[in-house]
Amino acid sequence: MPKRILQGTVTSDKNDQTVTVSVERRFTHPVLKKTIRKSKKYRAHDAENQFKTGDIVRIEECAPISKTKRWRVVVSA
Repeated sequence: MPKRILQGTVTSDKNDQTVTVSVERRFTHPVLKKTIRKSKKYRAHDAENQFKTGDIVRIEECAPISKTKRWRVVVSA
C-alpha cells in the first residue's frame, strides 16, 4: 500500500526533532453544496530541526517514531 503524502504549514517547531503541521482539506458539503475547509494537525519527525514556523512542507506516513509521531517531513514545498 502506498504511503500517503500531505502538504501543510508548520505551526510549531518548539520540540526537538518534531514539527506540528496543519493540513487543510476542502470539500463540498453533501447537502448544502457549500465548500467547507477543515484542518487537522499532525506531528512530524524533523531530524535536523531545519523547518521553522510558517514553512510549507510535505509530510509522509511512516512507522511510529514515538507516541504521537507517525509522519516524517519529506521536503519543503
